[in-house]
Amino acid sequence: MFPKTPVLVCRFTQKEIDAVTPRERFVKALTFDRPDRAPRDLWALAGIGMFRQAEFDQLLQRYPLDLTNVGSPFPKSPRVQGAPSTKGIYIDEWGTEWVSAEDGVIGEVKNPILADWDKLADWQPPHELIDGADWDAFNRKCEATDVFRMAGGEVRPFERMQFLRGTENILLDVAFQSPEFFELRDRIHAWNVRYFEGLAKSKVDAFFMMDDWGSQTSLLISPDMWRELFKPLYKEYCDIAHANGKFFMMHSDGYTESIIPDLIEIGVNALNTQIFCMNIEDLAKQFQGKITFYGEIDRQNILPFGTPDDVRAAVRRVRAALDDGTGGCIAQCEWGNTDPRENIEAVFETWME
Repeated sequence: MFPKTPVLVCRFTQKEIDAVTPRERFVKALTFDRPDRAPRDLWALAGIGMFRQAEFDQLLQRYPLDLTNVGSPFPKSPRVQGAPSTKGIYIDEWGTEWVSAEDGVIGEVKNPILADWDKLADWQPPHELIDGADWDAFNRKCEATDVFRMAGGEVRPFERMQFLRGTENILLDVAFQSPEFFELRDRIHAWNVRYFEGLAKSKVDAFFMMDDWGSQTSLLISPDMWRELFKPLYKEYCDIAHANGKFFMMHSDGYTESIIPDLIEIGVNALNTQIFCMNIEDLAKQFQGKITFYGEIDRQNILPFGTPDDVRAAVRRVRAALDDGTGGCIAQCEWGNTDPRENIEAVFETWME
């Protein structure tokens, strides 16, 4: 029996730790096979790469990551105009116009291109990306690393609908469920399936998708409505992954506790969600050993505004609740553009205690 506070116990010799590859460590965490430590991952916002790359590199030298996002196999889309996360207007591969007031952030959708349903007939997902995918080059990138390999972040069905329709429109669409709503959902879903079927044949270790479902205190729509309209899509993605020996990992911001049992049921292996919007100890009681908690540490308050001691206390709380030594826990946080480096260092220092 492993103790509930493994931060006080050394379970492996340094020689044993050195013998484990980052990829093996990640797999052990996802399969509850007693990794030597929780694997590390760090998400850095665009502004870190733009303005603080040296700090980022120095931190990674001290705390190498056990996972890499391999990116995508896609060519550049003719729909793209401008550059992401730069001041001004950027048009992405789906035709969405992003307006950013400053460098380093993705910006906001001000003029959703499908705000008027009359435009839906002439709109299609960017199938040219999948048609032109270079899977050989993608697989070479996978084979060039010994860390765990993840891809698929372009898949985000609800968010994609929100970007194309606008937030108010899509929430009304969910309520009224017009034929156009289902047509848009199903076109996006068909593209997602094509992409995941391509990933299924690649050298990647895990599919990854994003859909932000939580407000600060609840789901954005009723859990029953989510189960009716979106859960079947997610299940199909998980089924493709598992049928081809891949893990399935997901990100969803906000309060998501009400649908975690559903995500476990359909086969989501790891969930990155804002556990500090919920009761971390209750999450552990309900779900520990059933799904891997993919981070995180409070990025709304503690990481940007707290002290390193505040950060250490937050990490110790997460470890006491979730890191029982059997796996199911990933040492992950997000580095916001203005977050002090000392706070990010404190995250990984404390995970190594």
